[in-house]
Amino acid sequence: MSEWEGALAGSALLRDVRLVPLTQAAPAGPVDVRVRRGRVVQVGPGLAPEGEETHDGGGRWLMPGLWDQHVHLGQAALTRTRIDVSAAQSAPEAAAIVARALPAGEHAEPWRVIQGFGQRPALWPQQPTAAALDEVVGDTPVVLVSGDAHHGWLSTAAFHVLGIPPREGILEEEEWWPVFARLSSLPGAEQLLDAGYRATFADCAALGLVGITDLEMGEGWSEWPGRVADGLDTMRLRPGVYRQDLAGVLEAGVRTGDPLGDSGLVTMGPLKVISDGSLNTRTAFCCEPFADSGDLAEPFGVQNVTPEELRWLLDQATDAGLEAAIHAIGDHALADALDAFEQTGARGSVEHAQLVRLGDVPRMAALGVRASVQPVHLWDDRDVIDHCWPDRAQRCFPLATMRDAGVELALGSDAPVAPLDPWLAVAAAVHRSADEREPWQPQEALTLRGALAASTDGQGTVAPGSRADLLLLDVNPLDLEGDSRAQADAVRRLRPLLTMVAGRVVHTR
Repeated sequence: MSEWEGALAGSALLRDVRLVPLTQAAPAGPVDVRVRRGRVVQVGPGLAPEGEETHDGGGRWLMPGLWDQHVHLGQAALTRTRIDVSAAQSAPEAAAIVARALPAGEHAEPWRVIQGFGQRPALWPQQPTAAALDEVVGDTPVVLVSGDAHHGWLSTAAFHVLGIPPREGILEEEEWWPVFARLSSLPGAEQLLDAGYRATFADCAALGLVGITDLEMGEGWSEWPGRVADGLDTMRLRPGVYRQDLAGVLEAGVRTGDPLGDSGLVTMGPLKVISDGSLNTRTAFCCEPFADSGDLAEPFGVQNVTPEELRWLLDQATDAGLEAAIHAIGDHALADALDAFEQTGARGSVEHAQLVRLGDVPRMAALGVRASVQPVHLWDDRDVIDHCWPDRAQRCFPLATMRDAGVELALGSDAPVAPLDPWLAVAAAVHRSADEREPWQPQEALTLRGALAASTDGQGTVAPGSRADLLLLDVNPLDLEGDSRAQADAVRRLRPLLTMVAGRVVHTR
């Protein structure tokens, strides 16, 4: 069974469609597209039906389905049920939002941990403390996941419930990850998670999202086949694995790209390594100190794994046939990641590549390392960069520089850090401003064609041999007119009339 065939692969005939010329020329007029066993097998006018399911395109536009190459799917599903504190501009304001949202009778279940999401305290006048949360939530266990997911803000009661010695400040990076992973297994979370998954999958199909690289912590590689069998079967999934669970993958002998289960929808993803921190938590590992590093214990950021550990992990991955996905937000972390790729011969990606030494860009291209980037972060982080990295802002999110050097770009969201919406990622890559201000570092914007091509998992203009993961649109997105702002506004409103995964229609409107 190939990666794109399986128990759920289907056959269909799409009549009277126009092909979006995404990467190469397409026929000038309408054609029919025949799909068998999850692949496009024939493209041409007037194809005769051969007993398969038939769909009339009405002269509309067909293109490959969209992918999100960096998602924490369990956390994205759970965030639907978490208190949203993302609008808070201070610690007291975030705490007040939580206090107003506490459900009635919360003290009747002292074991239940109330969860929130979204604080970004880098620009707050005071940093979060347990005391500030305790003041408004009392003895209620509360955990607030930061907007970048790299720290947790806990009330004192939450420390006790989770069996962690209380502290005044936040939990971040290596101390935080085990706690973060436990949030999906707390009492009551299983039902919330299942409901969240089902709602998320329905939303993704409506958006035209046909595949996700799931970088959730845990053993998704062994769990997703069962979830697909239980009906979560409208997207392709590539679950990754972290070092703490790597032994199970090594024992199973599973390699990146291997099918998992019989559906044909789940394949093994990469080994994920979080080598440094983040900008908003001010832990990204940089070559120079943060500009506002006066109150930081680690003014250059945090190195979560040493270069020696990173090389060892990439050696393990390469020997096992796994690609590597190395989280590197700071420029020092990215340089260390490229060193490790070069020294081990590993294949894979740098995740985020938010701050880049420009001399490392041609090196990334020469090594064949993908840049898995999340353009919406440049909207979210624009002001924080001007505060924390004002001396290096011109080297942040250098999308066009990487593209021009021959680095393969792969777009994603990092959901729930940014919304799980591929059209939004395309819009941010095209127009580098989320408000009325002029685009930020506009020379680093992508074209609409380039951003879409970087969102389709290597699939170009639909042709025989293409995966039958397809979208039918009212318009040709490459024909959207106007400046970058107008194009971004238009593309973020696009929604498919039909979404097909492996030859099966999973959404229509």
